[in-house]
Amino acid sequence: MQVQSALLFESPEQIYARVFRELRPRTPMPEFVIHYRRFANANSFIRMRDGIIEARITDVLQGAPAPIQEALAWILLAKLFRREIPPAASDRYRRWMNRSDVRRHLHLLRQARGRKYISGPQGQHHNLDELFEELNLRFFHGLMGRPELGWSRSVSRRLLGHFDPSHNAIIISRIFDSPAVPRLALGICRVPRDAPPPTSVDHSAPAAASTPRLPRRRKTISRNLKKPRPS
Repeated sequence: MQVQSALLFESPEQIYARVFRELRPRTPMPEFVIHYRRFANANSFIRMRDGIIEARITDVLQGAPAPIQEALAWILLAKLFRREIPPAASDRYRRWMNRSDVRRHLHLLRQARGRKYISGPQGQHHNLDELFEELNLRFFHGLMGRPELGWSRSVSRRLLGHFDPSHNAIIISRIFDSPAVPRLALGICRVPRDAPPPTSVDHSAPAAASTPRLPRRRKTISRNLKKPRPS
């Protein structure tokens, strides 16, 4: 199967109908309803109910070229009917979404539409603001602009921390908000791999800011936290 070049005059419903016919040639043609929604991200959804296939697509793609619309149709319909996604469609869609202008547009949408839960820097046992200032002064001469700091909603052992460039926020797992966790361990996970560079005061884009050994040390800390304490 090869992804065809969608005709310029085709409506989204016609594109989905054509892809459906190639995917399931012996199945009666259902009705297609395509909506473009003001999502805060690039997610798109599809479902089938009472003989009607409804697709809710991010409005980021509303002005996308017809071949990109067709590639997304292949991806969504293949997932709906549990078929293998054609590599050509996946590659075409991924290349479009990774374009610098599209990524920049998505970044602005997340800022304008997205909501970010930020608990604040004060935890039950540790204060992230105090730790940030210590690390900033010790390693970056106080040049790193302070982002929003907060703790995660739940205690996560897999995602120890992350940096959200759209909201300029660093979130740390609550597993570290414990008197049993030394400040050194919390400081190691305090600088995510995609945090902004220390000499930058503009946090509009992510950049690497940690050492290659940092992920290994994080895993070691996570394993140690899982070990049961001797009674």
